[in-house]
Amino acid sequence: MLQNTKQNIIEAAIFIFNEDLSAPLEKVADKADVTRRTLHRYFTDRKELLDACQQDMQASCKQGMTSAMESSSDPIQQLEQMLYAAIDCGVKYSFLHKLHNLHNHQHKHQDKECAKYDKTFGQVGAIIETLRETGLVSQQLSIEWIATLFPGIVTATINSNTPCADRASLKKFAWFSFSKGIGI
Repeated sequence: MLQNTKQNIIEAAIFIFNEDLSAPLEKVADKADVTRRTLHRYFTDRKELLDACQQDMQASCKQGMTSAMESSSDPIQQLEQMLYAAIDCGVKYSFLHKLHNLHNHQHKHQDKECAKYDKTFGQVGAIIETLRETGLVSQQLSIEWIATLFPGIVTATINSNTPCADRASLKKFAWFSFSKGIGI
């Protein structure tokens, strides 16, 4: 029961803070259906809660990305599966990416959390590099541009309110848009 409450608070915080990083903790407590006092039994302050969110998001995204990488030896299939894994991570992917790209974030490869982020998402860049070297991805696009497009497609898919489209269709729309956008 205690672990469920803690996880519910983390899930609520991810949802709330993805929308508004400065949202009051009261809003997180309300979303988690706990009192503010209960929230503080598990997390002493906002920083501790954000750290827990980051660890949870990192673990979820890493698991999905690792499975995607291991799903095939074909880099195009790996990239497609990584896009789907990022979409499946949903708000966790979106918020984790947002945290590492805030204007005041000092991304340092030596920092433990930044290094985890780089390891998890650096695989996308490595696959793109392989595809560019083999001529399967447009040489006109830089790796940095493609690596920026990837989370944009993921976020657009997560936030999509496309009528009459189920999750599988949305993922296919995302892959079509991304793959055609990079010249595959």
